[in-house]
Amino acid sequence: MANLASWLNEETIQYADKVTSWQEAIILAGRPLLAAGAISPRYIDAIISMKQEIGAYFVIAPRIAMPHARPEQGANKLGLSVLKLASAINFDAGENDPVDIIFMFSAPDSNSHIDMISQLAEVLSDDDTMQHIFTTRSKAALMALLLPENHAG
Repeated sequence: MANLASWLNEETIQYADKVTSWQEAIILAGRPLLAAGAISPRYIDAIISMKQEIGAYFVIAPRIAMPHARPEQGANKLGLSVLKLASAINFDAGENDPVDIIFMFSAPDSNSHIDMISQLAEVLSDDDTMQHIFTTRSKAALMALLLPENHAG
């Protein structure tokens, strides 16, 4: 299993009962990165603007979004946050809608995030883990799935 503990912790893993729009979901997913100084507010604005201009480029698979912007659009340092939604939301992403798990990341350059994305890809490609993530109904359960070495026993 991939080790996401380098990038995820109790502050960067969130569970939300309900959001009213895809914009609210993006803002909520970005809050931990904003609080950690990984991004500036304009990073979130850039994601929302790009989605409005070119569509849901970051909805990468059914139910899964990975919003991000370019380094120069407000990425201060490497960061990753996870938002699990109890009620999925539409991003106008066709067959990939609705989305209920959002992995937002930031990278200050074009290379520093490669290891993080590789580790995340391991999680995303593990059907059993993803099925558990999709059916998770609490932050604690989500943390146990994403950070198993920190929640053994």
